[in-house]
Amino acid sequence: MKTLRLRLTADVLERDPALLEAARILRGGGLVAFPTETVYGLGADALNDDAVEKIFAAKQRPHWDPVIVHVADVARAHELTLAWPEAAERLARAFWPGPLTMLLPRAAGILNLCTAGREKVGLRLPSHAVAMALIAASGVPVAAPSANRFGHTSPTTAEHVLADLDGRIDAILDAGSCAVGVESTVLDPTTDPATIYRPGGITAEQIRQVLGDVVVAERKVSDDTPLEALESPGLGIRHYAPRARVILVESEGELRRVLEREVQHRVGVLLPHGWTAAGEGVTVLPWGNWSEPESLARDLYGQMRALDDCGVEVMVCPMPPAEGIGLAIRDRLRKAAK
Repeated sequence: MKTLRLRLTADVLERDPALLEAARILRGGGLVAFPTETVYGLGADALNDDAVEKIFAAKQRPHWDPVIVHVADVARAHELTLAWPEAAERLARAFWPGPLTMLLPRAAGILNLCTAGREKVGLRLPSHAVAMALIAASGVPVAAPSANRFGHTSPTTAEHVLADLDGRIDAILDAGSCAVGVESTVLDPTTDPATIYRPGGITAEQIRQVLGDVVVAERKVSDDTPLEALESPGLGIRHYAPRARVILVESEGELRRVLEREVQHRVGVLLPHGWTAAGEGVTVLPWGNWSEPESLARDLYGQMRALDDCGVEVMVCPMPPAEGIGLAIRDRLRKAAK
């Protein structure tokens, strides 16, 4: 299969030939990688069994891992659920379009493949203009996990997608890099209190301003955890992982101690602005401002992939404070290090 790289050229997005071709491929049961505000997603018609099955084959994704269904508007989300609780309405008004996925009771038309047989479907209305226009033009809800091989570092550019999936998917709609850089928050608003299963682009603090009490699930996943017990995408034991072995540090001092210990390996470091790291053969890539965790999130996956491309054996990553989007960054780094 030859993967088409479709680039936007028209002034009016809704009439862009690249976007219309991507929508045609989706309607025809094909796979299209496309940008969202979080990461690039790998899209298929969420109501077409054969099309969604292609996602699992292309990504080498196990069928126990559910995929998120993206919609063009709130009305379409209503059609795909059996119940739309008041909490969901408040969240949609506050954060849709945006990087929030809600787990809601699924309607009869939702495929088992999308939910891994579970009774709740993850629904999201993305805010990226290209994603919104593509879903609307396709006329179908779009199942779309991240556009990478299963367990690998998520893609935030078209080049990242092609590195993992070139020749395995029909097309990629190239619209530059993603602004948020980590996946959407996955939240179940039907529990009391509402439960965050995956921290992401909408923070727990923001959700509490809308709903009040919210809990972040402390999910302890091990090799013995029944796979059918995983409520959300991204809960697998090893996820978001580069090729290099990942070591996490909590401070600049701990970073220096790790570098002294790992002298026998080719080491790479994601280095926040203002930090220092030295050592013979150490590859250092700038990461972002510690006081601006949004910049850390935006550059996380891209810099991890860049260090992998440098051929490092060990990747040292500082852990930001567990607040705001820093909670999502810590979640991704912990899964990458397992």
